[in-house]
Amino acid sequence: MTASSPLLRRSFLAKAALGVAAAQMTSMVPAFAQSAGTAAGSARRLEPLKRIEANGLSVGYYEAGPANGAPVILLHGWPYDIHMFVDVAPQLAAAGFRVIVPYLRGYGATRFLSADTPRNGQQSVVAVDIIALMDALKIQTATVAGCDWGARTACIMAALWPERVKALVSVSGYLIGSQEAGKAPLPPAAELQWWYQYYFATERGRAGYEKNRHDFAKLIWQIASPKWNFDATTFDRSAIAFENPDHVAITVHNYRWRLGLAEGEAKYQALEDRLAKAPVIGVPTITLEGDANGAPHPEPSAYAKKFSGRYEHRLASGGIGHNLPQEAPEVFAKAVIDVTRG
Repeated sequence: MTASSPLLRRSFLAKAALGVAAAQMTSMVPAFAQSAGTAAGSARRLEPLKRIEANGLSVGYYEAGPANGAPVILLHGWPYDIHMFVDVAPQLAAAGFRVIVPYLRGYGATRFLSADTPRNGQQSVVAVDIIALMDALKIQTATVAGCDWGARTACIMAALWPERVKALVSVSGYLIGSQEAGKAPLPPAAELQWWYQYYFATERGRAGYEKNRHDFAKLIWQIASPKWNFDATTFDRSAIAFENPDHVAITVHNYRWRLGLAEGEAKYQALEDRLAKAPVIGVPTITLEGDANGAPHPEPSAYAKKFSGRYEHRLASGGIGHNLPQEAPEVFAKAVIDVTRG
């Protein structure tokens, strides 16, 4: 889940509710094998996958729509996967877009090319991954849309490389953070919402997530989207992605880095220094929020001024939680179409 900028953390002071407790030629590769007899085996999947090398990764991604369509990159979050967009991607493809849905580092089919590469989950590196993916796919500009970690990544891309981002859709708004912001304490009710962040700060938490990642992720889904009655088939389809051999390392490093408990890579420090200044985003943007989001998130008024270009905020109603693209795919797809076509 997202959030750690000064902007976000200040907003939690005002509204804190208790939380319950995937340039080379592409080649077709098989999607994850489906276990016989499991519910996930009958679920519709984003497949077949393609694979391409970018920034030290072999990225597994799904592609749909015409090859000459306007590119849209859809970015998932934690603990979710590309099936966050299982109903969004077909809508955008049908509207004429070239849709790219990659597994982020540490998820699904995406793999590190070298065992020596640091399993780094700091915020800037994920954005660098996607810029490198665009380069490998020879995509100069794209609309970038995401939720959770994907929304933060999309915001970072728009802030640091605006010439590469045609437009932006971000669930829960402006999510760029900094380690300095992560040091600021919050009132107890707000801190409680971040229980898993502190859990991951311990070795017990790392071991616990390694052992119980399926049940852990399911609990987060339930807390973050309290009114979403997803079934076992829906969850298990995404849970396969958490079996990635680097998933736990990337997740734990991400949350420890936010709190300043883990170092990032020095080669990304200049990017982090720019992000720590909370840069304004100038590309056309639509932010989205669900009316029943159980995850920590800021109020729209707290981040509206961080977008200086054409901007609109939309609320998805009807008990829509944190996983807005999957819970309200029509709302998300329409935002992508509207912000791209202006």
